[in-house]
Amino acid sequence: QQNVSLDSPINIHVTSAGGHTAEMMNIVTELQKDRFTPRYYVAALTDNMSLPKAQVYEKSLIHVEGDRETIIENAEFMQIYRSREVGQSYITAIATTLRAILHAMWLIIRIRPQVIFCNGPGTCIPLCASAFLLKVLGLGWSSIFYIESIARVKKLSLSGLLLYKLRMADQFFVQWPQLQQKYPRAQYAGRLM
Repeated sequence: QQNVSLDSPINIHVTSAGGHTAEMMNIVTELQKDRFTPRYYVAALTDNMSLPKAQVYEKSLIHVEGDRETIIENAEFMQIYRSREVGQSYITAIATTLRAILHAMWLIIRIRPQVIFCNGPGTCIPLCASAFLLKVLGLGWSSIFYIESIARVKKLSLSGLLLYKLRMADQFFVQWPQLQQKYPRAQYAGRLM
């Protein structure tokens, strides 16, 4: 596992419409803002709700913490292709997944995040797969922190299951003790949301 310098790690927060964004924003609010900068928020191209919520949060920091220019420079908002749209066939999803992975790889190389925070949306898979592949090839620099959604009480989400089984996440957290018993490499973190 890679040691992450916490002096000022570049980090990505993957968001997705609905509960995933609310949970991720709860996580973001607990981070030390001065130590986790710059922050990149990433959502799917077809997601019109997540990034505005992150923008509202970042603007609230400007109001609370003062110096507008400094705070604005500490957050960027980006969108990536989805691997698969709801209702899309698995056959056509092969091509869209490859496109999403290539786009995510380009973002990972461009941003060079030290930390990727994700909590379950399918949008995180191309980003995590790209970061993991670069790490395996010796070209990587990202630590992946996966926090399973609090809604997952008995089994992992598909994203969580993939990251767990393929051992892509450097840190894998669950919020229910029975999940930690079922998936022993996971760390029980209590209820974070």
